[in-house]
Amino acid sequence: MSPADETTRTRILEAALREFADHGIAGARINRIAAAARTSKERLYAYFHDKEELLETIKAQQMAEIARAVPMDPADLPGYVGRLFDHFQRHPDHHRIAAWCALEDTGQSLPEDHPRLAAYRAKVEKLRGAQQAGLIDAGWDPAALLSLLIALARSWCHMPKEVRQLAGAAEPPLAPHPLALPPLALHRAAVVEAARRLLRPPG
Repeated sequence: MSPADETTRTRILEAALREFADHGIAGARINRIAAAARTSKERLYAYFHDKEELLETIKAQQMAEIARAVPMDPADLPGYVGRLFDHFQRHPDHHRIAAWCALEDTGQSLPEDHPRLAAYRAKVEKLRGAQQAGLIDAGWDPAALLSLLIALARSWCHMPKEVRQLAGAAEPPLAPHPLALPPLALHRAAVVEAARRLLRPPG
């Protein structure tokens, strides 16, 4: 692919990311993506066959980016959840597209060799290995545990605005005003502590 073609493809993906994040999968429109990418629909289709291929490419990029930026360390899973929390604050589009995909899920299973399924399977196996090594509570189903850890990392993004407003109004307990943490930092600390308690082996 020539540098010019690569530049056009990059613009299309950036425009598609914003379109999917703003309008969801069903609401995204190819003509708006092409216009935002400063190209034609015909040119866009030369790179991507349809909207579904665009979305799959974006999801694969996001998963690869998260894997590079936030590797899962079985020896420090609460820290992993905190770093994943930070990633979603820095990249809100990642959370928004994941939320849209969950809302518009068709229920169709992925092929067993699908790269995204393989990536999540690897995380589940890391959790299983940590359980077998006695690092974390072995009473949890590892797939369910992964879901709970991801939910903790996304909890600020999912928080109802009313609860977020209350969190902003509340004074942190036992903290003098000059040292009071902002609501986001307080919530992050709570997320890491919740993960620590969730993962702690019994006894």
